[in-house]
Amino acid sequence: MKILAVDSSAWPASCAVLENGRVLASSFANTGLTHSQTLVPMVNDMLKNAGIGIDEIDLFAVSAGPGSFTGVRIGVAAVKGFAFASEKPCVGVSTLAAMARAVQGLPLDGIICAAMDARCGQVYTALFEIENGKIRRLMDDTALSIEELKNHVELCKKNIILIGDGAELCYNAFGASVKACPAPANLRYQNAVGVAMEAESMLDKSVSADQLMPVYLRLPQAERELKRRLGHID
Repeated sequence: MKILAVDSSAWPASCAVLENGRVLASSFANTGLTHSQTLVPMVNDMLKNAGIGIDEIDLFAVSAGPGSFTGVRIGVAAVKGFAFASEKPCVGVSTLAAMARAVQGLPLDGIICAAMDARCGQVYTALFEIENGKIRRLMDDTALSIEELKNHVELCKKNIILIGDGAELCYNAFGASVKACPAPANLRYQNAVGVAMEAESMLDKSVSADQLMPVYLRLPQAERELKRRLGHID
């Protein structure tokens, strides 16, 4: 089965094709250009360079959140378009779970702390455990203050690997009380290869293009500001 995956949930944009656990093609850009400009051309160029036709894709996958509201919407819209035009199924995966998949192959056991900078002193985060090359989720995706996340990871007895664009932020805030270190830079950030790997484990959760939806852990900034002015939230 060939899976085409995209990720535009944060600053980088990426796409990949995975077939039965093997990466056939991938592309990654962290240039700051808007995803609406780069994502679809990146996919088309990757497929062309790899000699893969869009009709050969069996499943489309996307990091459906958490992440940047605009970035997540762009990725979901792109995959909905590909899936609808191809009449193929698609699947939305957790951005945090996809990030954890990217470090699953490292020769180590421990706790993966996936953290994305959510601004306002918060991170989108989840905890996973790697043991003997297998990954297990320990905590649902959530939005926490860095101090709240620190309280969670202080309870962990194993070494902690920090991944995501919030890894360095958390590492600096945790201090010596937490045995944690950031993952290598080439494995730290959101990448469509991890999205495809996670999708491969979710084949039974695929949906049609019209059923694919983004996942947000909190309201967009504009809505939060409006509710705050109206006195609906603190």
